[in-house]
Amino acid sequence: MRRAGERLAVGMVLAAAAAMAAGAQPESPSAITGVVTSDAGPEAGVWVVAETRDLPTTFRKIVVTGDDGRFLLPELPGASYSVWVRGYGLLDSAPVTAAPGDDLRLTAAVAGTPQEAAAIYPAAWWLSLIEPPGAGEFPGTGPEGNGISAELRTRDEYLYNVKACLRCHQVGGEFTRGHPDGLDHDSSADAWDARVRMGQRGAEMSMWMSRFGRGRGLRMFADWSDRIATGEVPPAPPRPRGVERNLVLTQWEWTDEMGKIHDEASTDKRNPTVNASGPIYGVDIANDNLAMLDPNTHTATMLRIPTLADRSTMRASYAQSGYPPSRLADLARFNPASIHNPMLDSRGRVWYTATLRPPENQPDWCLDGSDNRYARYFPVERSGRNVSYYDPETGEFTMVDTCFGSHHLQFAHDDNETLFLSRPNSDVFGWLDTKLLDETGDGRLAQGWCPTVVDTNGDGRITKPWNEPAVARASRFEEDPTASTWDFDPARDTRVTVGAYGIIVNPVDGSVWGAQDSYPGRIVRLVVGDDPPESCVAEVFEVPSERWDVEAAGERGFMPRGLDVDTNGVLWTALSGTNHLASFDRSRCGRLTGPEAHTGRHCAEGWTLHPLPGPTFKGTDVRADYNYYNWVDQFDTLGLGENVPIATGTGSDSLVALLPDTGETVVMRVPYPLAGFHPRGLDGRIDDPDAGWKGRGVYSSTGSDTVWHAEDGLAVEDGEYRSVSKPILVKFQFRPHPLAE
Repeated sequence: MRRAGERLAVGMVLAAAAAMAAGAQPESPSAITGVVTSDAGPEAGVWVVAETRDLPTTFRKIVVTGDDGRFLLPELPGASYSVWVRGYGLLDSAPVTAAPGDDLRLTAAVAGTPQEAAAIYPAAWWLSLIEPPGAGEFPGTGPEGNGISAELRTRDEYLYNVKACLRCHQVGGEFTRGHPDGLDHDSSADAWDARVRMGQRGAEMSMWMSRFGRGRGLRMFADWSDRIATGEVPPAPPRPRGVERNLVLTQWEWTDEMGKIHDEASTDKRNPTVNASGPIYGVDIANDNLAMLDPNTHTATMLRIPTLADRSTMRASYAQSGYPPSRLADLARFNPASIHNPMLDSRGRVWYTATLRPPENQPDWCLDGSDNRYARYFPVERSGRNVSYYDPETGEFTMVDTCFGSHHLQFAHDDNETLFLSRPNSDVFGWLDTKLLDETGDGRLAQGWCPTVVDTNGDGRITKPWNEPAVARASRFEEDPTASTWDFDPARDTRVTVGAYGIIVNPVDGSVWGAQDSYPGRIVRLVVGDDPPESCVAEVFEVPSERWDVEAAGERGFMPRGLDVDTNGVLWTALSGTNHLASFDRSRCGRLTGPEAHTGRHCAEGWTLHPLPGPTFKGTDVRADYNYYNWVDQFDTLGLGENVPIATGTGSDSLVALLPDTGETVVMRVPYPLAGFHPRGLDGRIDDPDAGWKGRGVYSSTGSDTVWHAEDGLAVEDGEYRSVSKPILVKFQFRPHPLAE
């Protein structure tokens, strides 16, 4: 595994560069070509990495060798490159200095032991070695019984809690699978107890550990790291094959070393040619910056976003501290705005969500007693993130105070470019009429919201009074429709608190959809209607899980998070808990209203669950990877076809595409830096529709809270550790074959 500073190769390697031709020279002086061999002969399906620090930001190009071991690194800016090989079953080769126009012969050594080979396996493979409790131990019986929390009724619920840890960092990377050093503890379990209390997310990590039943959870993680310390290794991942060998990766580092680019945007989702060849925009959630990277000049820029309230009066989302204290100096982060999720409109303006004032300082017109029509119908007592946009033409920011909180945002396909916004654990869906905002400058006039109320009395409309949400089970962040204390009146409609994370607008009928990250999780549909808020009607659909009749539901899943839609109106959600890409086709549903509609368990026929590749946890059929979000390539920006759904392999440094017509999956692995590609979102752009594969691509970014967990993560300066790794932006492209120029 490569280290900071000298970039030494793992183990014994042989590498040489030959001036003589090893085949045809590149047609363009912007390419480096060559062949990779080992003692076993030509090495197919291994990665060749070219890296340079001669440009304004660190730049890398990564390709995969073809069947004969040959490679071609295309479209390289003029610079001096360090070129080397990484592949499953091999040791990293020593770097060779090369320039565009060179043809190389690289020789790598076969790994001598399973442990040497496993050093470059993705984090999810290592995480799969965790051995959760057996299915027969559930429901848990608490600290006086089997140590498993009595709140956890099934093993799937238990694994939901394991997967939740991957929201912020990869579990299974080198930094997390070993025992913390510089700490003195009586046992491995004690070391883990200290580990989860440390750092920026210490309180949150400790909370999740307690949800297992703390002692039992600590022993599970201790057993995992103990077995790894004594030499246990996971099964080997497959090398890229088939079309996966046509992948071209381009990387840029694009922010300071302690930044965290949560999401990125390159274009308008509805029109992938907007902002063609322009900057890629990201949100540095750790430092309240809007990030911009120019892929043509390889320059990165940061702009501090404004807020309505004085930043010093606003609470910071979290403080950055070292983990362990002996390894990383304390570095303060103050990000009260917590900028999130950029999205471009048809004019190329960059919209994003951010906290602009203390959420509890709610304007009177949002509250009960206001003359605002939306507040009269359903008052909102607290907001959260609000809405802003940046105009690249003027260089100015515009801020919009909203009654409702926001998280993700998506534009509708209407003339007003209505912007819909989601927020987890929220009672409402909110929106902003951006055309009206442009015309009037009045954010209050341009916004609206309504609660999610299901037509459970079946009369075709929503009327007050309605049934209020069922009693919530705090451990699962969702309503429990079976709660005995709930007084359900079938003559009334029923309000449900879905609190969507992912959000999308269906281009076929204009309905708004959201995904609830919970166990087992639900998706919700909202039709705003012609006279909101009274015309708003919601529907909910629960993910088929072990709660359902197995025969009726087919394959089970849980934990939806991302959400997108294809041009036919079929919804796609990545089930982070079980690593499925699940489709939902509402047109297949039967009855959509009535007394059972609020449970969401009334349209099994609408769901199809497509399993994604990867290893499973020991003793289970649940895969260990994590899919933070997903996206549908409606316009073939990647080169795999139109309407191809893609999930982020957040625990495996990858994107994973599903080809709907065949059910085949295509894994796009980012092999370097390990644990350095923790993707949260993605989008695709067409720069030149006549330029073939070179004129299009998909972009995604590092979203890890802990960038120093990545390979090359730490270095010593003046006796203190600092983070070397920086968030990276990655461009994914597919060319016709591995040697296409």
